[in-house]
Amino acid sequence: MANQPNIPSPKMIIPIAAILLAVVTLYATYFTVDAGKVGVVRRFQEVNRVVDDGLHFKMPFAENVVVMDVRTQKKTTKTEAASKDLQTVQSTIVLNYRLQADKAGEVFRTVGVRYEDIIIDPMVQESFKAEAAKYTAEELITKREKIKTGVREFLKEQLVSRGIIIQELSITDFEFSAEFNKAIEAKQTAEQNALKAKRDLDRIKVEAKQKIASARAEAESLRIQRQVISPNLLKLREIEAQMKAIEKWDGKMPNVTGGAVPFIQVQ
Repeated sequence: MANQPNIPSPKMIIPIAAILLAVVTLYATYFTVDAGKVGVVRRFQEVNRVVDDGLHFKMPFAENVVVMDVRTQKKTTKTEAASKDLQTVQSTIVLNYRLQADKAGEVFRTVGVRYEDIIIDPMVQESFKAEAAKYTAEELITKREKIKTGVREFLKEQLVSRGIIIQELSITDFEFSAEFNKAIEAKQTAEQNALKAKRDLDRIKVEAKQKIASARAEAESLRIQRQVISPNLLKLREIEAQMKAIEKWDGKMPNVTGGAVPFIQVQ
């Protein structure tokens, strides 16, 4: 006679089933939440409570848990907007944020776990468009820090009420059309040429002033020399005239009446 499989009797099936059910039920009554996260406990698909990290208990089969990260997270968003002068500008905004633990339940209730796509991304796009429209394309380049502050403050105000805390924000770059970039390069070249021309003109003016000052100094020197030389020159001419008179004298004294014998200069 062939061997028959051992089939538990009905009296044994019930205790085994009870034990298995007890094990499953016990396992389903507790759960753990890792550090840096919170657990949103739902009872019959409705948010019931939010628990911190650690070991917790729940009603088996009636409650389930959705774990949400409350650590600092990084979100990179590509944005596009129009400047005040209607230039198209593209930028990359890097955002560091965290989910408020005490508002995780409300966030899950309203938008679920895809809050980055539903809340953060649209807000980043909106804030950048609003801020970029205040400035010309050139001002976007020169006033990046001011624009960054404006975007950050807008996001802080809009997101804090949604349970999201903005910690840091950076704008990594600005990209414009090829035509605008060429126009900027041409303007920079023109400004550099104008600056060089101004420097050359200033140098020529300085050199001209130096030459004028040198000429004035030389003229003053000649004037002083003339003041010194003129009396001496007159004295020299007088002596030379007397010497010529002596050379022409024939040795005879002139006939005059009176006691004194004059010396007559001969021209």
